[in-house]
Amino acid sequence: MTFKRFLLILAALLLMLLGWGYWTAVSDPVVREARVDLPGYPSGQAPVRVALLSDFHVQGPDMPPERLARIVAQVNAQRPDLVLLAGDFVGDRTLGSQYPTADTVAPLAGLRSRLGTIAVLGNHDYWRNGGEVRAALTRIGVRVLANQAVQAGPLVIGGLDDPRTGHNRDRETFAAMRALPGARVLLSHGPDPFATVPPDIGLMLAGHTHCGQIRIPLYGALTNDSTYGDRYACGFIEENGRKLIVTAGLGASILPLRLGAAPDFWMVTIGPRTGR
Repeated sequence: MTFKRFLLILAALLLMLLGWGYWTAVSDPVVREARVDLPGYPSGQAPVRVALLSDFHVQGPDMPPERLARIVAQVNAQRPDLVLLAGDFVGDRTLGSQYPTADTVAPLAGLRSRLGTIAVLGNHDYWRNGGEVRAALTRIGVRVLANQAVQAGPLVIGGLDDPRTGHNRDRETFAAMRALPGARVLLSHGPDPFATVPPDIGLMLAGHTHCGQIRIPLYGALTNDSTYGDRYACGFIEENGRKLIVTAGLGASILPLRLGAAPDFWMVTIGPRTGR
């Protein structure tokens, strides 16, 4: 084989890999399921079905508002009781289309659940304009929490502000959660605060890592943007009796590619402890 032929084959393989990565990035998200039984959940009440979405990164060409609208319909088809949004609504690339913040979040107005939609902001939201993103979400009926807590049926949802940009106030958020009755669920953009979450908060939900976004066979993720490496990078994690779910998210950051880390959202059924 000549060196020129070798280069042509290598270039063809690279193009195939890029094509596969883009196809994965724009594919319909995988729906992942989990059941979590929490202390403090009122006995006799039916479980609550919670949708966890994160890392929208609305931008062209891979995540225009029209694609987000289709994902919203996919989420509604799951009939959630509550929708939680873990931040990074806006895009971050200089290449491709950028959308005004109002257009970026507009499709989320179509989310339907009996207990409403609650959100926290992510690092990219703050890097663009956190106040503007918060205001745009509020206008479409999304409740944005910043180190605060609210009741949602039998649940207490604590919204930890973004840890990546230093806006989180952990103790303040935990205190706000403890002031309300119900089973405690912490929503955060990034998963790293899980390491110090107290045991009375049985479940944390997060995004940010994209589950690596690009995972190379035999090597792993190029980066998880986490202090803890792969420890809290993806999926369902249980540690010292506490539970963490980290979604891969919906959009893509920097490059419109995903390899070995398909977009997803989680449907988490939360109910009372049984048989204990």
